[in-house]
Amino acid sequence: MKVAIVILNWNGLSMMQRFLGGVVRHSGGAEVIVADNGSTDDSVTWLKAEMPEVRVIQLPRNYGFAEGYNQALRSVEAEYYLLLNSDVEVREGWLQSMLTYMDSHPEAAACQPKLLCQTKPESFEYAGASGGYLDRLGYPYCRGRVFSTVETDCHQYDKIAHCLWATGACLLIRSKDYWDAGGLDGRFFAHQEEIDLCWRIVARGRDVVCVPESVAYHVGGGTLEAGNPYKTFLNFRNNLFLLYKNLPAERLSTVLCRRFFLDALAFLGFLLTAQVKLACAVFRAWLSFWHMKSEFMPDRRENMEKAVCDPLSDAVGSILWQYYARRRKTWKQINDR
Repeated sequence: MKVAIVILNWNGLSMMQRFLGGVVRHSGGAEVIVADNGSTDDSVTWLKAEMPEVRVIQLPRNYGFAEGYNQALRSVEAEYYLLLNSDVEVREGWLQSMLTYMDSHPEAAACQPKLLCQTKPESFEYAGASGGYLDRLGYPYCRGRVFSTVETDCHQYDKIAHCLWATGACLLIRSKDYWDAGGLDGRFFAHQEEIDLCWRIVARGRDVVCVPESVAYHVGGGTLEAGNPYKTFLNFRNNLFLLYKNLPAERLSTVLCRRFFLDALAFLGFLLTAQVKLACAVFRAWLSFWHMKSEFMPDRRENMEKAVCDPLSDAVGSILWQYYARRRKTWKQINDR
């Protein structure tokens, strides 16, 4: 099989009812698979009754986004995996440009489409926009989205671009590269696991790109909304995990010290604005990181041994400084150096 489109579902019946039919119709005959992550709604019953052409993989419990995909993909044989969120709308021809690029560029391991907001299609979508990057302190941003600033799509990012990470909301990846890099890290559970995977891939000399001729439309926030303390916990903790796993030794201590200071400021900011649950989430994130850090030592050693380049060697110094001090709010402004 050439392409397997795999949708990881957890209690996402309403989203599948809205969007799954379009995925089947508009994907050029690619196999569509739903991996159900231990849902407690009627997802599996509905799939079997209404979408018999869709293969269902039933997982016994909710493994989270990262390990859920690992569990499901072990039983999928295809040249390419396409990891797709259940809340993504696709239209005719959405897949072909990405496949054409990947087939003609064997050095590319993974790519994403241009991701627009499903409810406001003139705007980029927060989760991936038109390709993802990190600054030298590990803060993620995108062509089309920096922190809370989401740009209108005026075709300013329509050129194919090499990036550091591609969004897990719609990620086309060679199955060989997926497993050669170790797959998604299940300890992340959810959030930033695709950044970690792509960082490993790029550090080992493979390419990750955005192919904006392909377009998909993402609802976003369907599982954990912005401001949810658990989402805050996962984002702060997992960002520390990916730094520890992937940063070269000569920068690791410096970056972690600076991040401790900046995260302490975030903690105080949440307290001063009476967002106590979010402040506690930041504190718990650091506790969890220090408690679990030793588990990641073997992964760190492997990543350092297999790295042939440092993907952050030419990264922007600090998008916090650029965004808040210099008032540079877009990818183009920040990268105009």
